[in-house]
Amino acid sequence: MYFLGLDVGSSSVKAALVESESGKSVLSVHEPKNEMSISSIKNDWAEQDPNLWWKYTCLAIKRVCKESNVDPKKIISIGISYQMHGLVIVDSNGEPLRDSIIWCDSRAVDIGNKAYEKLGEEKCMSRLLNSPGNFTASKLKWVKENEPDIYEKIYKYMLPGDYIAYKLTGEINTTRNGLSEGIIWDYKENKTADWLLDFYGIDCSLTPEIVDNFSNQGSTNINASEQTGLNIGVPITYRAGDQPNNALALNVFDDGEVAASGGTSGVIYSITNNINSKEPSRINHFAHVNYNDDSKSIGKLLCINGAGIQYRWLRNHSVGKSYEKMNEQASSISVGSDGISVIPFGNGAERMLNNKNIGTHICNINLNKHSHGHLYRSALEGIAFSFMYGMEILKNDNAAINVIRAGNDNLFRSEIFANTVSTLIGHEIEIYNTTGAFGAARASGVLNNDLNSFREKITKNDHVMTFLPLKNRSEYEDAYSRWKEDLQGILNNKK
Repeated sequence: MYFLGLDVGSSSVKAALVESESGKSVLSVHEPKNEMSISSIKNDWAEQDPNLWWKYTCLAIKRVCKESNVDPKKIISIGISYQMHGLVIVDSNGEPLRDSIIWCDSRAVDIGNKAYEKLGEEKCMSRLLNSPGNFTASKLKWVKENEPDIYEKIYKYMLPGDYIAYKLTGEINTTRNGLSEGIIWDYKENKTADWLLDFYGIDCSLTPEIVDNFSNQGSTNINASEQTGLNIGVPITYRAGDQPNNALALNVFDDGEVAASGGTSGVIYSITNNINSKEPSRINHFAHVNYNDDSKSIGKLLCINGAGIQYRWLRNHSVGKSYEKMNEQASSISVGSDGISVIPFGNGAERMLNNKNIGTHICNINLNKHSHGHLYRSALEGIAFSFMYGMEILKNDNAAINVIRAGNDNLFRSEIFANTVSTLIGHEIEIYNTTGAFGAARASGVLNNDLNSFREKITKNDHVMTFLPLKNRSEYEDAYSRWKEDLQGILNNKK
């Protein structure tokens, strides 16, 4: 028997199969093979047709079964991960009234900022743990203000994963985790933030029924069976946004555990039981997958826009060089890159720098001394230092960091990068070979929040290696200190 995991992103829908007994990963595929299109009819807008997600969900399920030679009738549960913060609105027949306003759409920024100002920092931070910002509730307010005819027809609003669950089951519901991603959850009262919806003039009855993350959230109906090949009656037993789900896939659940990813951009997702925060803009807070009445487990999310894109830029401008060759040349250079500092923030405004767009800088280069190897090492160190800078922000905002767990992606395959982060933070970095789709598949087998067996299977099947802090810490600290001085000089010039 098998568990099925779905990961509904903005570029593709991934489907993965996991053996139910052993927890071993079988196969993951994505549809379409090229990226899904995003409609942007105005600057800063980003929309997608929810029915395209459903189309590619059906194709991905059929394909993963075919290519793995798994009978779809042997799938016994489904877990769903999805792009966070999006808005899907449907009529009483369950039909989308417009394209989804997705996570990277920023049309509602001013709406959220004005709400934060009028409602006050104390109320927003103590109850929402965030500014209303450019999240789902603010996007729904935008629809009410700008498309009143559409708003009047709304039966329910949903997150993207809620819509796929609806298409599979015919039932409309959501989770506390999902509502927290939309900034519609009141942590103090432990219920929907109806007062925020009231402030926005939004009818609270538009909120779907709430189900637990790990629970029977509905079962596949005849229509879904015909379109996917699954049996009728297969339960959806898990649902979460992509970042909390990625943390789950990396075995991150408890206070002091941190999930990190280092792709084009970087993400640090730290678990805490402390709901106090003084960072309304640089850090976001979401109910983690194991948040419940007894355990208020919160994920503190910090993004770094300029991460792996910096190293990719260097590769693209180094003729014939692969990452492996760049890493080899970088490893011949000493810690600190003989004084070069690379400030990697060249991928738009950085929230952790208070939304400043400072660009990328290569500081202190000596044309008579420094080589390509120096550039490669200083880039890896600069990205690692940006992660360290972000973790210092998290630690100053009541987050403990005891262990870091990361996927086996480009940056964390670099010993220079991983050793630099591990040594500076003074804790292990555990590397896992997994994806969000595999995590969602495994999570669908968790019943009643019993995570012990689940966690054991992740460690057994996915753990690749562990980076330990190195002993020559002072060299790394000196290099990091110089890097921060260069960064601060640039920030001062941007005032």
